[in-house]
Amino acid sequence: MHGGYGHNPMMLVNCSSCRTPLQLPHGAQSIRCSICQAVTQIGDPRSAPAPSHSHAPPQPQPPSPYSHAPPGPPPNPHGRKKAVIIGISYKFSRHELKGCLNDSKCMKYLLINKFRFPEASILMLNEEETDPYRIPTKQNVRMALYWLVQGCQPGDSLVFHYSGHGSRQRNYTGDEVDGYDETLCPLDFESQGMIVDDEINATIVRPLPHGVKLHAMIDACHSGTVLDLPFLCRMNRSGQYIWEDHRPRSGVWKGTSGGEAISFSGCDDDQTSADTSALSRITSTGAMTFCFIQAIERGHGATYGSILSAMRSVLKSTMGGGGGGGVSDFGGGAVTSLLSMLLSGGPISSSTVQEPQLTACQPFDVYTKPFSL
Repeated sequence: MHGGYGHNPMMLVNCSSCRTPLQLPHGAQSIRCSICQAVTQIGDPRSAPAPSHSHAPPQPQPPSPYSHAPPGPPPNPHGRKKAVIIGISYKFSRHELKGCLNDSKCMKYLLINKFRFPEASILMLNEEETDPYRIPTKQNVRMALYWLVQGCQPGDSLVFHYSGHGSRQRNYTGDEVDGYDETLCPLDFESQGMIVDDEINATIVRPLPHGVKLHAMIDACHSGTVLDLPFLCRMNRSGQYIWEDHRPRSGVWKGTSGGEAISFSGCDDDQTSADTSALSRITSTGAMTFCFIQAIERGHGATYGSILSAMRSVLKSTMGGGGGGGVSDFGGGAVTSLLSMLLSGGPISSSTVQEPQLTACQPFDVYTKPFSL
């Protein structure tokens, strides 16, 4: 699937088995579904006989692969919910991370139990999966992102959660305010390369039609604008905020086709998340994921502003960035044990406190806009 995405129009064809819409490369005669692995054969339209105007009884035709409804039950009034959850630990490599699988499982549990996502509509990619199409390679991550947005309709709610390494590389087009593209690192990034924010934006942001909403939660370093969304919400320690305009000077549109895209991420692009080599003494990862889940579980999920403030409070008091009583402020039990695991490498200076970021396709009032998945 190298290159050429922009040159030939892609066709959508539904999987002959599970009906998931698949992106068909130009000229392909068959395609394998990344979800159920069934191979769908594509008839060449040029080989079809010319239409006949005689009154002979029509020959029965096989059902068109384009006529099937999207996967899942018929849409209810509130639309369908779909999620892609990717956790990469880079096991047995020098890049190994400790907590990404745990992040994925916690996120899946939250989506199913708190936000009523059907388990069948959550696609998990991680190294524990036995299905080769659910290992988080570059190709499988790309397919999962296509799957997330394909067939979406007004009322649908989509979630993309990523826990793993992020990085950045020089941008030579002048598109990026800071001169760098942000990237996600699939399992095979050393041989296959990283996935750049431009591609992520083109795949899951740009196509979103009116009435569809996408929430992304990205727990990686250099991840503040990895969806390449045009506006970044910068909040100070007292909760006041401004929206920064990150639209590229080239004038290229990085927003949606009328839908809504909002991303929570672990830190600013020039910071390093608490799960990378710069903080290698920490034995477990996912500070951002943990704080997001805590904010929701503790009843701070009413608005985007209340979530962001709660996340910052948790990080600040647990990672040494402010006054207060630290871990004890947030209850005991599982919370304390997870936080102590996060902090087991010893004290972390306040200069390494992460700042949760919010980016969006349009600015909005974060304290009045209700949050829902």
